[in-house]
Amino acid sequence: MIEISVNVEAPIDKAWEKWTSVEGIQNWSFASDDWAAEGVENDVREGGSFKSRNFAKDGSFEFMFSGTYTEVVPNQRLAYTLDDGRKVEVDFIETDSGVTIRQRFDPESENSEEMQQQGWQAYLENFKKYVESA
Repeated sequence: MIEISVNVEAPIDKAWEKWTSVEGIQNWSFASDDWAAEGVENDVREGGSFKSRNFAKDGSFEFMFSGTYTEVVPNQRLAYTLDDGRKVEVDFIETDSGVTIRQRFDPESENSEEMQQQGWQAYLENFKKYVESA
């Protein structure tokens, strides 16, 4: 698995809410400002599913991000399986200054692990920016 993390200066319950709410996801779930997410659905419970359409604003590329939750512990942990079978784990770790979000994911075979790590890290950095400015 590939591991990434980010420290967010916010209470853990705020970070959890922004990570899991449809409104929150629409505001952070993309790697850069020239991308967006829409059509977000998120049923945050074990066995619940999620999906969103992620797309480049210039229309050059898009993909669906979707899967099923396998573990949900509010304010602590999410685990899910993407529709392509890869596993993802997200831990919310309370710290003195806020929360550390640690994410581990199975790599896909199309892109280098370094590229995947950078891409997923960009999502985390966008999440940090969104939560700390909200």
